[in-house]
Amino acid sequence: MVAGGEPLPRRSHSGYADRNLGFAWLRLVAAFIVITNHSAGLAMYKGASLVPSSWQFAPGHLALMVVFAMSGYQISGSWQRDPSWWRFCARRLLRILPPVLALVVITVFVIGPIYTTWSLGDYWADKQTWRYLVGTFLVLLLQHDLPGVFADNPYPYSVNGSIWTLPMELVGYGIVLIVGLLLVLRVPRLVVLLPLTVGVFVLDTLIKADGGDAGSLIISLPTGPLVGYMVPFVLGMVLYSFREKIPLRRFPALVLFVAWLLLRTSSFEQFLLPIMATYCAVVVAHHWPKQLAGSAPWVMGSYGTYLWGFPVQQMIVAAGVRDPWILVACGVVAAYVCGVLSWRLVEVPSARLRKYLRKPQARKPSSAPAAGEVSQEAAQRQANRSSGSVPR
Repeated sequence: MVAGGEPLPRRSHSGYADRNLGFAWLRLVAAFIVITNHSAGLAMYKGASLVPSSWQFAPGHLALMVVFAMSGYQISGSWQRDPSWWRFCARRLLRILPPVLALVVITVFVIGPIYTTWSLGDYWADKQTWRYLVGTFLVLLLQHDLPGVFADNPYPYSVNGSIWTLPMELVGYGIVLIVGLLLVLRVPRLVVLLPLTVGVFVLDTLIKADGGDAGSLIISLPTGPLVGYMVPFVLGMVLYSFREKIPLRRFPALVLFVAWLLLRTSSFEQFLLPIMATYCAVVVAHHWPKQLAGSAPWVMGSYGTYLWGFPVQQMIVAAGVRDPWILVACGVVAAYVCGVLSWRLVEVPSARLRKYLRKPQARKPSSAPAAGEVSQEAAQRQANRSSGSVPR
């Protein structure tokens, strides 16, 4: 955040890879976990799970907690590097919308006609086809049904059940924007972030006490999960804003993880899970092995992998696969391929449009910079070019 001071110096001298690579790996692993978590329900019936109910544990829920925590941390960094409201919004839309547009167009115009049980005339004439095209691309007006598509599958309720989290991501961006503007106005960090953190925890507690409220919708936002996932998002924001005061160490992360394992069936789990997911994710990203530094080009497709996982699995199920473990194996590979293609053909080209969003260059000093002196922003751009990453 703006009031959080300058970004911490890059640890090129350390034994760890760039933290952006660590975040990319964690996002890809989280996408794989979500795909795995969907497999039983898609292959067999609604509510089926690969995890025994006695474990009282949903891997997909933990994966999404980690993803929202990382988003809160990284998007806060994006704002702090350039606290311009319109450039921030433009960058966020350039990041999230082009892959969704490609997904929706292919879903409506290719997957839909192939897998619908309706006649093509009825499919194209139905208003829901066009509601899906427009509403899903707009994100906040998400649609889940295409006429007759996957109607004979064990889970016919959604063509793409993964995209339900996208509106919540947009809400998180809005929170970063509002907080960032307050900090630009010199409101102290603690005055802004403490009430926000307490507020999301209290709302989450009230909603869970009221039975979850998962079915209540604001536009396309299920209010229960929205508040639940904003808790790690806000904690990620806090961790970034106070990064010069909060040490990122592996031992406390391990202690938090063990404590969550021991207390996950207790009432403390509601508070411990988002704290553990946030701190552990950021610590792991900052301590990513340097030996994996060359893997960057192959782990940047996590967003596309996540977006394509559900419809790819639905297509595999439509081909007759009913074994959830076979669906996991086939679905992870196929979604990963789609994710890499989305990254290289859609996300990287759309990210190049960011060159039109550069903040105005500061007036150059009369004296030349000292030999070997390179700005941190230039170093970041060079690191991104060498790793193939697109800054969030």
